[in-house]
Amino acid sequence: MKRLIKVGCSGFPVARAKYYKNFECIEINVTFYQLPRIETARKWRKEAPDNFEFIIKAWQLITHPYGGPTYDRLFERISPLDAGNYGFFKPTKQVFAAWERTRQFASELGCEKVLFQSPARFKPSPENISNIRNFFGRINRTNKKLVFMWEPRGNWPENEIMSICREAGLVHCVDPNHDRPACGAFNYFRLHGAWEGNKINYNYSFSGAELKKILKGCDKRLNYVMFNHREMFDNAVEFMKMTQNS
Repeated sequence: MKRLIKVGCSGFPVARAKYYKNFECIEINVTFYQLPRIETARKWRKEAPDNFEFIIKAWQLITHPYGGPTYDRLFERISPLDAGNYGFFKPTKQVFAAWERTRQFASELGCEKVLFQSPARFKPSPENISNIRNFFGRINRTNKKLVFMWEPRGNWPENEIMSICREAGLVHCVDPNHDRPACGAFNYFRLHGAWEGNKINYNYSFSGAELKKILKGCDKRLNYVMFNHREMFDNAVEFMKMTQNS
């Protein structure tokens, strides 16, 4: 059986028209930092080919506590009184409001898959485990058409990841050069560059041998292979050619 592999980039590394000609999917990364206007979602959906698939990264207000470096790219003002109510999937009205706006943007974009990336400081404590279970339990009841991927950073036990993913119907997202997926109906791989210990060198270009190794790791399920580093466009184009010849 021929492997089904979808290849794309995390964001538009080239003009959108050129991107659409080369790939059939994209992971929108800007939505993590600041949700664009709804009109932007409508514009992207209208200009893209009918069969083009948009995937978005969930807003950082859901996953990351306020005050980290990624918040430097947030345009909206956060009240100091509310600052402690964001991130870590907390059961607060602020987090669920951020999700609702994320969901609305996804809907206008025709997006059916949303990636949630939690930071390394989101550790497997009883409180964090309770928060993430509660969050996905609540939003799944009203958004059954959406598929969610979770990319945990830091040292999460595989059995805990598997338990949460199975309970909430999540796909465990990994960089296959650093980890292996514990659970999911399909594979969702994010290639970040070169791992140097637990740090990532995004200023990187994969060799042909490295790309072949990634291809070998794709199984007979649906595989998404999303490139998220400096040379992502060129590497993704090269990888796409490999999939067509495999």
